[in-house]
This record gives sequence, structure tokens and C-alpha cells, in this order.
Amino acid sequence: MNLNPTPALLEILYWITLLAVIVSSASGVLKAGFKQFDLFGVIVIAVTTGLGGGSFRDMLLDRDVFWIRDQVYFIASLLSAMLMFIAARLIVISPRFFLLPDAAGLATFSIAGTLVSLMVGAPWLVASFMGVMTGTMGGIVRDMMCDDSPVVFQSTLYATVSWGGSLLFIFLIFLNTDVNIAAISSGAIIFILRLLAIRYNIGLPRFRFKTESK
Repeated sequence: MNLNPTPALLEILYWITLLAVIVSSASGVLKAGFKQFDLFGVIVIAVTTGLGGGSFRDMLLDRDVFWIRDQVYFIASLLSAMLMFIAARLIVISPRFFLLPDAAGLATFSIAGTLVSLMVGAPWLVASFMGVMTGTMGGIVRDMMCDDSPVVFQSTLYATVSWGGSLLFIFLIFLNTDVNIAAISSGAIIFILRLLAIRYNIGLPRFRFKTESK
């Protein structure tokens, strides 16, 4: 399955990716802020969160890293970080609020990663998993830099909803659904399911060894 990179498709990808960078960078600021990092530390975490997943995707797909090719993404990440840094000093923000932009970043980057992979000719299953990697790697690095266990490995449904949404996006494209509609609906489902998983504490079974019965 392959999508030709038409101007219209590239424009869709541009705006989805830009939104993903902005919201993911904001989640990085909030996570770093709760660790009481200084401005430079906050910016480093934010930029890593906003650009890390897409960078990892592009290196695996052997394409130019998106924010190096177009510095608008880097600028957007910096601006998002600084604005959130200022906003946090002016209004009271709950420690759990970072989960909202994190969920939005997961949704948008998952769709962007899947779309890019399809445009470079990756098989549909690989493309769907590349969406997962794009959506989660920035958050994984963010949590590790904040000396926390990555949310994706221990939280309620996270990568699972990303993969499901990416597969849904591919299925809708296969049905010749308009790319805008497919992207918005699939991304919205990822976002909503992630928030529902947090609200109702829905997760996958955790690994545990069988203990000997006495």
C-alpha cells in the first residue's frame, strides 16, 4: 500500500506534524516543570519530546529528519515550550494536566508517522507500527530524562490505542476515504480512547510469574 506524496497530501502532513510538535512540546514542559527544572532544562525536555519521535521515525525510514529539513518545527517547539513555561507561572496547573497534551501528541504523531511511512512505501503493518513509534518515542525519552519510568510501559492503554488508531487510519485510506477525514477521525479516536483509559484506569494485563501454591 503506497500513497503518492501529492502537494495536498504533503500539506496535510505538514499541519498534522506541526500540531503534534506543539502539543507534545507542551507536555514535555509540564513534565519537566513538575521536576522543578530550570528554563534551559525545560526547553531541552520539551524539544526532545516534540521532535524525538519524528526524528526516530525518519532515521529508521532513511529520510531527512523533518525538523532539520524545515526549522519551522524546531521554532514551533521552542515557542510552545516558552509559552507553556510562562503560562505555568501565571495559572495553577494540576500535575495530571500534562496527560491532556500528551494524549493529543500521541494521537497526532501516530497519524503523522503512519502517513509518512505510507508515503515512502512502507508495508501497511510496518507503517502502522511506525505510527506507534512516532507517537511514543518522544514521551519515552522525556520520561527517561526526567528519571521516571516511561508512561507507555506502565500506564493505562497508551501504545495500544496508538496502534489501533494507526491501523484504523490505514483501513480508512484503503476504503478510499478522504485523507483529511481519515486523519481527523482516527486521531480523535486515539485521543478519546486514551483519555477514557486514564479516566477508568483501563490497561493491559501486566507480566507476573506464576507462584508456587503451598
